[in-house]
Amino acid sequence: MAGSGSRQLGGEDTPPLQSGRLLFVNQYYWPDHASTAQHLADLVESLAADGYECHVLCGQGGYKPGTPRPPAFEVHNGVQIHRVPTTSLGRRSTLTRMIDYLSFYARAMASGLTMPRFDVVVTLSTPPIIGLIGTLLRRFKGTRHVYWSMDLHPDASLALGRMSRRNPIVAALAALSDLVYRQADTVVVLGPYMADRIAAKRVHRDRLVTVPVWSRREEIYPMPRFGHPLRAELGLSDKFVAMYSGNLGLAHSFEEFLGAARRLRECSNIVFLFVGAGPRLVEVRSAKETEGLDNIRLLDYFPREQLHASLSIADVHLISMRREMTGIVVPGKLYGAMASGRPAIFVGPEHSESADTIREAGCGLTLRLGDVDGLVDALSGLASDPDRADRMGQLARAAFLDSHERATCCARWNEVIRDLIPTPQPAHDPRPVAAQVAGGSA
Repeated sequence: MAGSGSRQLGGEDTPPLQSGRLLFVNQYYWPDHASTAQHLADLVESLAADGYECHVLCGQGGYKPGTPRPPAFEVHNGVQIHRVPTTSLGRRSTLTRMIDYLSFYARAMASGLTMPRFDVVVTLSTPPIIGLIGTLLRRFKGTRHVYWSMDLHPDASLALGRMSRRNPIVAALAALSDLVYRQADTVVVLGPYMADRIAAKRVHRDRLVTVPVWSRREEIYPMPRFGHPLRAELGLSDKFVAMYSGNLGLAHSFEEFLGAARRLRECSNIVFLFVGAGPRLVEVRSAKETEGLDNIRLLDYFPREQLHASLSIADVHLISMRREMTGIVVPGKLYGAMASGRPAIFVGPEHSESADTIREAGCGLTLRLGDVDGLVDALSGLASDPDRADRMGQLARAAFLDSHERATCCARWNEVIRDLIPTPQPAHDPRPVAAQVAGGSA
């Protein structure tokens, strides 16, 4: 597997630097902590290092309200960042999210259409249907369009019952979203179940490319439990820590985790640690406070530079997904757990990207939704058998390095981009070959 260190230039096997002007469009980008922002920064900086001229079009408003606004333009790690003014009301309600989305839509659309032509535009899926910018640039400027489907909208809202197709506005948005997928030159998906969902929108299979999300081997890595500074600081040195880290979103299920916390409340050695934020955090906090669940701890996000320490606090990582979200979202937190060398317990659909990855790697356990008994048994079993947990963690790290490390995934992205940019052909010399040889290079 390719390493994640700096590229060594000049060797026989070193691929040549690429050429081409690329534009990436997403509401969030570095230094924002949103998952899409972090993955996009990894990708764009990798492609810039490969020689592409990389531009990012994003918003000045942050994923988390109150964060300082970065400048409208700057160059960071070889990437030219163009930020447009947006609101930053946060994700506390559908209304605030829609206002933030619409403010970015308007500014990004205007900027994207007035910027110079790019060879390829890559649009993510935040906010929903932002890929329309790529569709328009493809239509009016001949730019090749790659739609990076990190999740599906409005499919998610429809699946969760938060929208109805009988609403004519929703139906029109769904039709427009499907059209954007069909018009893209390439659609990058996170796994086979997502590919099936998108193929059902009448997108040709030969336009679908699977590239999973990733973590960095040098950023997230195993740390020993004993002597771990954060475990000691948080008073968890002698505890078995079951950690849920990341967005507590509507796509995930928490009933099983809370049910297990209730059943294990008298087990003083097992702690449930929730790190992050999101709309379901209020539910977890309410259960902790109203039911006196002292075995639940709540923490805010850790800075990215502390991920290696924060994720390795866990003895096991908890991951969940609602059944109706299969193929709509792929929980990226699994790959961070694998990178940290810790096992994972996934509560969700038996057939999904996360469940398949865990089973194939042997790096954890998968449970059906609603199986609180199974979760209690799994946690109790791993807590009493640390050697088994360690073996699963070693398999997790090995599988991560093989398939879900940044260098491997970004190299696949380089292939995607390279295939869309025509290779410049040398000018045709009308003279016969013999005359060309005789004439030399003068």
